[in-house]
Amino acid sequence: MPEKQNPTGRHSDGSRAYPGEKARQGEIILRKPWMRAVFMAGLVGCALLALGIRIAAGP
Repeated sequence: MPEKQNPTGRHSDGSRAYPGEKARQGEIILRKPWMRAVFMAGLVGCALLALGIRIAAGP
């Protein structure tokens, strides 16, 4: 028995409408100092990893 994509039986045109309040991007909330430190360490780690790969790849 094949599964249905729309079990309600209603037909849809496939598009969804979202109000602007729900469609906007989320925000990063770093309330505690350790959260900020972990976030910054991740950013610095990504930069160092990219730099290390660039150096290892050679000229």
